Amino acid sequence: MESHVRAHERKIMKKKIVSVVAALALASLGFSVAPASAAEESSCGTATGFCIGLVTDIGKVDDKSFNQSAWEGAKAAADSLSGFSKYIETQDPKDYASNIELFAAKKYNVIVTVGFLMADATAVAAAKYPNIKFIGVDQYNGSTAPNYTGLGFPEDKAGFLVGYLAGYLTKSGKTAAIAGGPASIPPVRKFIEGFQNGVAYAAKEMKKKYPKASTVYYTGANAFNDPAWGASTAAQYLTQGYDVIFSAGGKTGNGGLARVAKKKGAFCIGVDTDQWNTVPEAQPCLVTSAMKNISAGVQVLIKQVKDGNFAGGNFLGTVGTAPYHKLSGKVPASVQKKVKALTVKILAGTVQTGVKQ
Repeated sequence: MESHVRAHERKIMKKKIVSVVAALALASLGFSVAPASAAEESSCGTATGFCIGLVTDIGKVDDKSFNQSAWEGAKAAADSLSGFSKYIETQDPKDYASNIELFAAKKYNVIVTVGFLMADATAVAAAKYPNIKFIGVDQYNGSTAPNYTGLGFPEDKAGFLVGYLAGYLTKSGKTAAIAGGPASIPPVRKFIEGFQNGVAYAAKEMKKKYPKASTVYYTGANAFNDPAWGASTAAQYLTQGYDVIFSAGGKTGNGGLARVAKKKGAFCIGVDTDQWNTVPEAQPCLVTSAMKNISAGVQVLIKQVKDGNFAGGNFLGTVGTAPYHKLSGKVPASVQKKVKALTVKILAGTVQTGVKQ
């Protein structure tokens, strides 16, 4: 009996070693994947399987903001729909198409691609695989393909609201936004411009003359993945007397948040998700986050696939701001009331952000 047990244990260990070696081999080819169950994945394309694949842009799946929110949505959908989910992290933009192909070739039911820059590759794949449903996060679907839906968000509204709050919280009148990606990416630009306009709106209400919120965009090759740049940029702003900083953009933005947290009296603002929960080192300064409800949007669209209601086109997700958490006492009750009232108007569209779409 003991020999049988040991043989079984050796068999399990062998499988684990093979899995690790396979993962390392895949990483050497330019991408990394979530651990997979061969039995679960073998059901893809069958009547009993419901497989969800997610491909990130060059941002990591554990970025504690954008990609992580999309992956959490895919996982939650898989759990609630008795499905299976797996991700691939893209290491180089040239691999967008080949990474999507890895899921498509195995007949996954749904493929979620994350990021504006993946739109072209997603549209091509959707045309090639009409029986697979594609969800493009932060993408606009300009085609008539019924199997591809672009999931977009009014980022300017969330940016405007946190900018409005920043306008009321700043004591120096100097506010700044650090963007972890280039201005050529519409969601990034809309967040930042919304923030600038929100600060200006607050200043106008108070009849104060603030300088326009300063902005710096990341333009290097390592967009969304350069926390050192985010931290050094935040440090420069702090030495210049800026006291409210919106640091947005994956791990790059997270680096900025962590640096602001070391400055007593300064406020920082997160992005995409409630970063109080995902970047705890930022809690000393993190007054709120400009949220896109990415996880919820991904779940809704995947459920549409499962229910047979997926229609393609474009789907507009929702945005909002995160709670003040333990910094609530730092935000005057009168300001909290103003932000709450304005939130209703901004989300309803009765107050415009002034940001070009």
